[in-house]
Amino acid sequence: NYFLRIEVELLGKGHSDLGEVAPEIKASERRTAVAIADLEWREMEGDDCEFRYGALMSSFLSTVERSRLQEMLSLLGLEMYQVQKLSLQDSLQISFDSMKNWAPQVPKDLPWNFLRKLQALNADARNTTMVLDVLPDARPVEKESQMEEEIIYWDPADDLAADIYSFSELPTPDTPVNPLDLLCALLISSDSFLQQEIVLKMALCQFALPLVLPDSENHYHTFLLWAMRGIVRTWWSQPPRGVGSFREDSVVLSRAPAFAFVRMDVSSNSKSQLLNAVLSPGHRQWDCFWHRDLNLGTNAREISDGLVEISWFFPSGREDLDIFPEPVTFLNLRGDIGSHWLQFKLLTEISSAVFILTDNISKKEYKLLYSMKESTTKYYFILSPYRGKRNTNLRFLNKLIPVLKIDHSHVLVKVSSTDSDSFVKRIRAIVGNVLRAPCRRVSVEDMAHAARKLGLKVDEDCEECQKAKDRMERITRKIKDSDAYRRDELRLQGDPWRKAAQVEKEFCQLQWAVDPPEKHRAELRRRLLELRMQQNSHDPSSGVQEFISGISSPSLSEKQYFLRWMEWGLARVAQPRLRQPPETLLTLRPKHGGATDLGEPLWPEPLGVEHFLREMGQFYEAESCLVEAGRLPAGQRRFAHFPGLASELLLTGLPLELIDGSTLSMPVRWVTGLLKELHVRLERRSRLVVLSALGVPGTGKSTLLNTMFGLRFATGKSCSPRGAFMQLITVAEGFSQDLGCDHILVIDSGGLIGGALTSAGDRFELEASLATLLMGLSNVTVISLAETKDIPAAILHAFLRLEKTGHMPNYQFVYQNLHDVSVPGPRPRDKRQLLDPPGDLSRAAAQMEKQSDGFRALAGLAFCDPEKQHIWHIPGLWHGAPPMAAVSLAYSEAIFELKRCLLENIRNGLSNQNKNIQQLIELVRRL
Repeated sequence: NYFLRIEVELLGKGHSDLGEVAPEIKASERRTAVAIADLEWREMEGDDCEFRYGALMSSFLSTVERSRLQEMLSLLGLEMYQVQKLSLQDSLQISFDSMKNWAPQVPKDLPWNFLRKLQALNADARNTTMVLDVLPDARPVEKESQMEEEIIYWDPADDLAADIYSFSELPTPDTPVNPLDLLCALLISSDSFLQQEIVLKMALCQFALPLVLPDSENHYHTFLLWAMRGIVRTWWSQPPRGVGSFREDSVVLSRAPAFAFVRMDVSSNSKSQLLNAVLSPGHRQWDCFWHRDLNLGTNAREISDGLVEISWFFPSGREDLDIFPEPVTFLNLRGDIGSHWLQFKLLTEISSAVFILTDNISKKEYKLLYSMKESTTKYYFILSPYRGKRNTNLRFLNKLIPVLKIDHSHVLVKVSSTDSDSFVKRIRAIVGNVLRAPCRRVSVEDMAHAARKLGLKVDEDCEECQKAKDRMERITRKIKDSDAYRRDELRLQGDPWRKAAQVEKEFCQLQWAVDPPEKHRAELRRRLLELRMQQNSHDPSSGVQEFISGISSPSLSEKQYFLRWMEWGLARVAQPRLRQPPETLLTLRPKHGGATDLGEPLWPEPLGVEHFLREMGQFYEAESCLVEAGRLPAGQRRFAHFPGLASELLLTGLPLELIDGSTLSMPVRWVTGLLKELHVRLERRSRLVVLSALGVPGTGKSTLLNTMFGLRFATGKSCSPRGAFMQLITVAEGFSQDLGCDHILVIDSGGLIGGALTSAGDRFELEASLATLLMGLSNVTVISLAETKDIPAAILHAFLRLEKTGHMPNYQFVYQNLHDVSVPGPRPRDKRQLLDPPGDLSRAAAQMEKQSDGFRALAGLAFCDPEKQHIWHIPGLWHGAPPMAAVSLAYSEAIFELKRCLLENIRNGLSNQNKNIQQLIELVRRL
């Protein structure tokens, strides 16, 4: 009678909100209520019965799931981040854990372990196994296993209905957490920018990405459009690879046919394993989608049912490797379509074809599919009749054939004896046939538009994000031609700044002359003031003013949204992307010989956020110069607040330009003003270690820094600005005393060191001076090299020059992309080659420095102790053939070891004397 009363309360007439009733029902009673609701479903009639059932079940289950979500967040230690979300800066802090390869011991370790591994692009990041301390009298927790793709079908005649419908218990501290639950809990607890970083790193690891994030706690699901904005992929379309067939585009904007894989009721076959087999070339299977046969794959999913994942196939232009001739999108719904009708409806609206895996087609499933009769999507069934009810399946399939406009070729049977390779080839053939026919092609933006129509929340639709986007569009819609925009809107750059930089360089060199002629000094001062007055006569253009308003927003989130939108907006409209494949870009570097224009770029420099910040820097430089010369009263300054705005950007994780890539010079007043403002904002936490990375472009130094510390330096010649950039990393307060610093300032030399030969004259001298400057500022310098003897002459020149000053940072030589990538440690023969007497470039560097003892081997320099490890061999970045290659696990592990060594050197004081920001400012002026 009690259960009958519950039934009346749950299914009574006009009772649409079950929230008032469900909390009063005990857990055991809820199980029976679900069973009763399912029985009631079988008696429902009418065209809208499946929607009434879906609403009934969703409303009831959400009450149960609310508590499950809160339990999961509490278990993982994430409940504190539900109001104040976990930020990207929080996840990047240097702590004790940064120096050890630790394994999680309790569930609360799992989110941080996952983030650390993902930051390092570790292919094992999804492995959430804990190392447990087992007590002698501890007994294993008995737990009924749940197959990854299975919800057990309930037969009304079964007396054990309540037990069958019982929900699995939540994981205890001794029970591993399903990796998909961990991912969902972490994404729910993260702000938009950490979500974006997580998804970007997952893409580099070739993991399937979350597209629709289930959140029963707040009664809505979120479509993750913003989280995918930063993913850019390259591919080569067939015919065979060549300059004309190379493509590069955002995955959010590029359109491709989509194929969805879903489960209906019970399926003996795993969707995820099937998808992995379809996506993997040859016999090397990559586990893009997490599945039941992986470690922890059979653990019950508690909060991640309803998750929609997305992945892509991108062709390499090689017919022997490419499964499909064009990009293809694959979608995977976790859980049963009957319980996640909204997600299934979305997939049917955006997909060219939907593959439905099931063992049973009953009256309930038939009604669900019958409602899709107006859909134009192609449907394919993958059945396992040994498990299901063969005659029942055939009866309902015959009814569905005219409804879904399918024929018998749309029904595939896979049993245990089916040859897996042949079955995968058949699935690929079906996909290929759909591709060859006219079919729907959608982008992720198109998918988001469909999600909005169905009532899903889209993460990008928040007010702050949209305001930032509108501001970006007001700037970028005026950009028709990059060069013309720079000339007309960024007026203080170009010739005025180039000439001023040259005069300042001459004036600085004159200060070190033994007896400088006063007349020449006065002439240089006059020319400089004229150029600065010319710059100061301008007002910021409308575009620059709009940019300044964007970074002046009192809302930190809106400011960060604006900067990301500007990066993508400028990349999209400011310049046509270089459409050459990476190896073709090498030919863009001009041949050096004789007189060279020092401002001539080594490759076309795209218009970016740094150009707007350069313009702000030049307004500040010009004004400061005039104030110093007494030509402008300090009370009339208009741009004194600009360094403060820039320092706030540095604190939020934006890389800022240290050396201007257009003039190859440092705007000293702007840089020192920025550092002063940084010192004010950091107050007592201003102890710094400066770590720099130098090397010829293409040796992987920016990727190395990004992987090591989770930074955002631009990578790839087609999109990298030429200047040197700096980014700030915070050291956790509990670790700063032990490490000896509060922050690490990381400097990426970008494209400054172009590997010019000595015959290049002025350019070589300039590169050597810039290398000396960056290394002179540093406590630690990483020299990134591609070949054993590929130490650029400019860097050798800097070695010899710095040795005379007595300032010798801790150096680490890193060789990347070696043919023998199996051994990440140093090899004696390579060390001997490095320490052997140098060749022609080294001789030339020594002669330019007028060394009295002539040239020497690097082993003779004070910094290089042959007994200590200064040489690293990093395996190749990719495992497999791009663009479908994942990051190599050996690469990730070698980078971690290098990071650990660098931090250990800093902690042990081997990185020279650490500085505070005021000392760094003085060092910048001196150098």
